[in-house]
Amino acid sequence: MITKIGKAGANTHGVLRYLYGSGRANEHTDPHLVASWDGFAPDPGRDESATLTQLATVLDLRVKQAGDRAPEKHVWHCSVRAAPEDRILTDDEWAVIARRILNATGIAPAGDPDACRWVAVRHAEDHIHIVATKVRGDLTPPRNWNDFPRADKECAAIEKEYGLRQVVRGDRTASKRPTRAEQEKALRAGHTATPRERLRATVRTSVAAATGTEEFFTILRSAGVLVDIQHFPSGDIRGYKVALPGDKNAKGEPVWFSGSTLGPDLSYPKIRERLTPTESTPTGRHSGRRRSAWQQVTDEAARIPDVLAQADDAVGQAHITVLAETLDALPLIAPASYKPQLAQAAAAFERASRSRIRARHQQAQATRRAIKAIVREPAPKDGALLAILLDALLMAVVAAQHWHHTRHHDQQAEAARQAAEHLRAAYQAAAVQPLTVIHQRGLRLTVTVQQRQATIVRQALPALAEQILTEPGWPALAAALTDTQAAGHDPAALLTQAARHRELATATSLSEVLTWRLHRLGGLDPQPAPHTTGTPTPPRATTPSIHADRSRRTR
Repeated sequence: MITKIGKAGANTHGVLRYLYGSGRANEHTDPHLVASWDGFAPDPGRDESATLTQLATVLDLRVKQAGDRAPEKHVWHCSVRAAPEDRILTDDEWAVIARRILNATGIAPAGDPDACRWVAVRHAEDHIHIVATKVRGDLTPPRNWNDFPRADKECAAIEKEYGLRQVVRGDRTASKRPTRAEQEKALRAGHTATPRERLRATVRTSVAAATGTEEFFTILRSAGVLVDIQHFPSGDIRGYKVALPGDKNAKGEPVWFSGSTLGPDLSYPKIRERLTPTESTPTGRHSGRRRSAWQQVTDEAARIPDVLAQADDAVGQAHITVLAETLDALPLIAPASYKPQLAQAAAAFERASRSRIRARHQQAQATRRAIKAIVREPAPKDGALLAILLDALLMAVVAAQHWHHTRHHDQQAEAARQAAEHLRAAYQAAAVQPLTVIHQRGLRLTVTVQQRQATIVRQALPALAEQILTEPGWPALAAALTDTQAAGHDPAALLTQAARHRELATATSLSEVLTWRLHRLGGLDPQPAPHTTGTPTPPRATTPSIHADRSRRTR
C-alpha cells in the first residue's frame, strides 16, 4: 500500500472537481464518498441533490472563519493505493484506512472534536483520495509535520493486519521520481525515459569518468548537455544545473534541473567530495607482471565482498558508492552488444548506491582511480578480461545486496538484486566466446592430466566435486588448473579460495565461474590460444565521450 501526499493547494473545489470527474483518460468510475469527518458530508457522486460547490463550501467553512489566519494553501491531499495483486477492499475497509491515515499524520487525530474537516473519495477499486482543509475547529493549523513517513509507517501496519502485499519501503534517500506530466511529455516526444532520468544517467556517467570537477563539466558539455554553473561572490562554484537542448517549457526556455534534484548524491558539494584528487599509487603488480587498468578494477571489485564483511559501515558505503561508479562507467567502454544489459544493471544499482550511512570516500580511491583509467585506455581485445571483470562485479553486487539486507535497507537490497540479474545476463553473454577457447584447450589435455586435475577438485571441494566434474564446463576448468600449476601456484589452494564467495551458490555452472576466478586469482594470461581471436572491439578515443540521450537506461 502506497501513500502519496501532494503539495498543499489553494482550491478545494478544483481538487474535488478532478476527483469526481472522469479522469484524464476516463479512468474514474463511480466516484463517491466512503467517509467524511462527521459522516454527513454531501456526496455529489451518490446524492443527486448534492453539488461540488456544497461539498467544497462545508470543507472550507473553518478556512473562511479563520480569515487572514488561514494558510493560503490550505488543501491537504493524500492518495492511498493498494497493490495490483491485493484483494478488492470494501468501502467500509477504505473508510477505516482513511481514518487511520488521518490519525497517523495529525490531520484528524482520533477522538479530537476540533480535528480538520476531511473527506475520502473513491473513484476506482484500488485506491482512495483523502482531501482535508488545514484549519482546525479552534482555527489553528494542524500539527502534521513529517506526515509522509508517518503515513507510510501506518500503511505498513495496515498491510500486515489486512493481509495485503507488504511493500518494500525506503529511507528517503531515493532519487525523485519523474512526475506524470514529465512522463507524458517524454512519450509525446518519442522517448521511453524522461529528461530527468536521461540527465541523471548522463551526470552519473560523467562523474564516473571525470578526474576532477572541471573535467566533469567538460564531459557533460561534450555529451550535448546544457550546463549552467552558479558561483558565490568569491568566485567559488556554488552549484550547477543541467538541461537537454530540446526540452523546453511553455515559454520556450530550457527546463533546468539542479544536481540535487536529479539525485541526492549529485549535488555539487557531494560530487566535489568524490572527485577530490588523492595521491596516486604505483600501478599494482601481480606475479611479476604489470597489471592493466582493467585488471586493477577487477582486483578492486573482487575485494569488495571482503571489505563489506569486515569493514565499518562508513567504509562499506564508500565501496558500494564506487561499485556504482564502476557500473556507470562500463556502458562507455564495453562492446556494443553488452551495453543494454550493463546500462540496465547500472540504472538498477543507482538506488542501491545510497543509504543513510555517510561514506568515507577516501577509503575507496584506489578503485575510483582504476575506473577513470579504464575509460581512457582501449578496451582489451580479449573477451576473457571482460568476463572476469563481470564475474568479480557480480560477486560485489550480491555482497552489496546482503550488506543492505542485514541493515534493513529494503529498497537498496531489492535494487541490488535486480542489478545482479542484469549483470548476470551480461556476464553469460560475454563469457561464451573466450570460454569456448579455453574449453577447447581443456579437451586437448591428456587423460592423465584430466585425472590429475579431477583429483585436485575432489581434494579441494569434496562437496561440489561430482557436480563440477559432470558439468559441460569441466574441460575449461581443467585447463585453468593446469595453467595455475604451470604459473607456480598451488592449484588446490587457489581453487579453495575461488570457491569461498557466496555468489557461487547461485551460479548456473560452477566450473565456468571457477575458471574465471582461477584466471583472476592466479594472474593468468587470458589471451586466447594461438590462431584464435577474442571479441573485436573498435578503437576508442582517449577522452571519455557520453551521449546525452541515454533512454536505454531504465529505472
